[in-house]
Amino acid sequence: MSASAAAAYNPVRNDLALVAMGLLDTRYTSGGRGPATGFDCSGLVAHVYKEGAGIPVKGSAADLGRQSRPIDPAQLLPGDLVFFNTLGSRHSHVGVYVGEGRFVHASNPRTGVRMDSLSNRYYAQRFEGAQSMLD
Repeated sequence: MSASAAAAYNPVRNDLALVAMGLLDTRYTSGGRGPATGFDCSGLVAHVYKEGAGIPVKGSAADLGRQSRPIDPAQLLPGDLVFFNTLGSRHSHVGVYVGEGRFVHASNPRTGVRMDSLSNRYYAQRFEGAQSMLD
């Protein structure tokens, strides 16, 4: 592990990424807030933060955007949030960054919770920024 990788390692961030990745293939449900019923994008974030860090968060993707602080996308760390405009409005979609340019999100009813790359053309064109709920 390089010195910069060791400096970037944070057990809370690691737990957030692991919880998010553990939910891959969970079904999508509009308004969903748990693995038994499924998730929407903000419900997934709320669950990941509660289970991975004991941090209660709630609200829509836009609400999460208002509750978190903007960060430089070049400084993204696991557990940070990535926001997209997928419905023609600011912060209409959110995912949890897990490292190496990838994020986990509750995509849609067809694909459920999945991992995508920030460089994926669809998401790169709709990327609105990176934000953090962590110090």
